[in-house]
Amino acid sequence: MRVVLLGPPGAGKGTQAQIIAGHLAAPAISTGDIFRANVSGRTELGQKAKTYMDAGDLVPDEVTVAMVKDRLAEPDAKAGFLLDGFPRTIAQAEQLRDSLAELGNGLDRVLELVVDEDELVRRLSGRRMLVDGEWVQRSDDEPETVRHRLQVYREQTAPLSGFYEGEGLLARIDAIGSVEDVTARALEALGWSPRSGQQAGA
Repeated sequence: MRVVLLGPPGAGKGTQAQIIAGHLAAPAISTGDIFRANVSGRTELGQKAKTYMDAGDLVPDEVTVAMVKDRLAEPDAKAGFLLDGFPRTIAQAEQLRDSLAELGNGLDRVLELVVDEDELVRRLSGRRMLVDGEWVQRSDDEPETVRHRLQVYREQTAPLSGFYEGEGLLARIDAIGSVEDVTARALEALGWSPRSGQQAGA
């Protein structure tokens, strides 16, 4: 299966991506991993991206999409993948659709993890890191900063929900509850049976 996982900061995308991908026996692919692999591997695209990042600029969509397309063309992603953190905008979603079409593929499902904003702020604001033997709040997890990050998500990435709904690909998943419960809801939306390890009816 070829799946995109959507959701705001704090929704549990990273955790669910790894677990769901394990059930699907497909690689969980994040843009962060793709960027790091290209930059550390000194690929042509990685060098281009690094130029922008070093200047403090956003990496253009065409560079990001090209890196994602190269990753999705690798052997382990031929039979399926789970994309986490990409696309972030409708423009990227359209380019991803075109790139997959060139590879002779298309998305099977888009899962959106849905969490109330107050719960997201509570989750993110509650995170702590150990500094000099003391647990302290990360500066980017202060409530005011968290709400700004959520506002950016609403403006830039949330419109993907409507875009993919229009494509007939979207399934909204209630992401409140235990990790196991959320995973079960996601697999059900994919028509996947965790017991048999295959799609229902397959």
